[in-house]
Amino acid sequence: MLFRDFAEFCSTIEKISSTLELAARVSVVMKKLSDDDLYNFTLFLMGRVFPTWDERDLGVGIGMIYEALEDVSGIKKERIEDYVRELGDLGLAAEKVLKNKKISTLASEELTIKRIRETFNEIAELSGEGSRKKKTLLLTGLFTSASPIEARYLVRIILKEMRLGVGEGIIRDAIARAFNVPVELVERAYMVTNDLGKVAVIAKNNGKSGLESVKIEPHIPVKMMLAQNAESAKEAVEEIGEVAVEWKFDGSRIQVHYANGKVTIYSRRLENVTNAIPEIAEAVKKNVEDGVILDGEVIAVKDGKPMPFQQVLRRFRRKHDISKMMEKISLQVYFFDILYKDGELINLPLKERRKILEKVVSENEIVKIADQVVTKDPEKVEEIFKASIDAGHEGVMIKDPNSLYIPGRRGKHWLKLKTVMETLDLAVVGGEWGEGKRSKWFSSFELACKDPITEKLLRVGKVATGFTDEDLEELTELFKPLIIRQIGKRVDFVPKYVFEVAYQEIQKSPKYESGFALRFPRFVRLRDDKSVEEIDTVDRIDQLFARQVT
Repeated sequence: MLFRDFAEFCSTIEKISSTLELAARVSVVMKKLSDDDLYNFTLFLMGRVFPTWDERDLGVGIGMIYEALEDVSGIKKERIEDYVRELGDLGLAAEKVLKNKKISTLASEELTIKRIRETFNEIAELSGEGSRKKKTLLLTGLFTSASPIEARYLVRIILKEMRLGVGEGIIRDAIARAFNVPVELVERAYMVTNDLGKVAVIAKNNGKSGLESVKIEPHIPVKMMLAQNAESAKEAVEEIGEVAVEWKFDGSRIQVHYANGKVTIYSRRLENVTNAIPEIAEAVKKNVEDGVILDGEVIAVKDGKPMPFQQVLRRFRRKHDISKMMEKISLQVYFFDILYKDGELINLPLKERRKILEKVVSENEIVKIADQVVTKDPEKVEEIFKASIDAGHEGVMIKDPNSLYIPGRRGKHWLKLKTVMETLDLAVVGGEWGEGKRSKWFSSFELACKDPITEKLLRVGKVATGFTDEDLEELTELFKPLIIRQIGKRVDFVPKYVFEVAYQEIQKSPKYESGFALRFPRFVRLRDDKSVEEIDTVDRIDQLFARQVT
């Protein structure tokens, strides 16, 4: 597939708001593609170069894009930044820049999706001294061959922000439509493989039977089962009946794969964090049977007591001096479920999975099995809840002992009971530089929820309270590489990180695209264990607003 055809297709569907039409248009193209093009087309449409869990990363910052565009066009970076401010999008700025490029494309190779994939793979392999220069040269080669419209979408793929409104749901529906397979099977195959490109190729070549045969494999992460909020212990017991109760730890969810002598650990966002927590990996090898996939929670501890959730995330983000961080922050892992033991277990009830979990895990000072109490008594649930809070954790998980493990689903089989006030998980899409002693840091951040149909981000307000100076310094370093536009003190970010935010009230507001605004929002914590795909939807905000006024 020529990349020009891909870019022109993107330009066409960018103007379409109907999700049904989007899925239909995408499905028509999917039917015509070879396996390799289908795989890449599927990922690129969503602004992904690799599946979320793949360790490879382009490692291309916005600065490299500016350098490559300057090399190709002869237009200075400052002028390109003016275009970004004017147009509000680096992709559109690249398109404008390439209309005046100085390097001729007459002798250059025409861009195909295959060539872009090969170049991306080559860029991702580069590291160490001189890698930045080599990456910039490879980017320059792509922009040299690119037409202006191709440059728009090339930049957007690199930045992982396609602005098409084509998310996982639309791709899922398009695959089902293109290859005449049940959407439920596409959904399940995706939850198990976390690679919609692979799912599309399986559906194309093997249809329904191929999707039915997709199974969990060690070292390929599975979407984690999620829980809904419970209003009270009494309501939860009335809803489920006999319940399995566990502490809800104030840590970070992990999925541990141990097979063929190798340990791989994935975060809730399905990112590989094995190297950041080596003591967990080593403890698993000593205390867990080979051939398993386990679900658990990592907590940071000091003097036997849990440390704040943020301490675990600091370990996850650390790339260097891991041993020093290990001395500062000690970790424990509490396993509470098992998905695989020499084969899938997710279709067994929780009570059966629990028995297997207890057989394959031996406890020590690092590796634990979460205590579980089965009861029909709401007062017993309250007692366990109080013990969890007293120990420094968040509350309890209340589970149906007969529940299957349903990847990626949030349902009433698992409920969570917490004491904290209602919060929202929102994407950070912009910010503003501070004043005075905070002038070197971002002092406020713009927040967005998600349209559940189009998956577009809709602004819902900004947060400027709840931060310590240490928070702002750390967050500024985290967000500076994500700046895509700056006007005065205000900046726009590539949406990558999620804030958990508390608030006093939700109000109707025409000021923001969501139609709502948060009154007195307060920063609770950075949720970099969550992806932007997992943020709260405008529908949930609408429900919370309705609950306020009834």
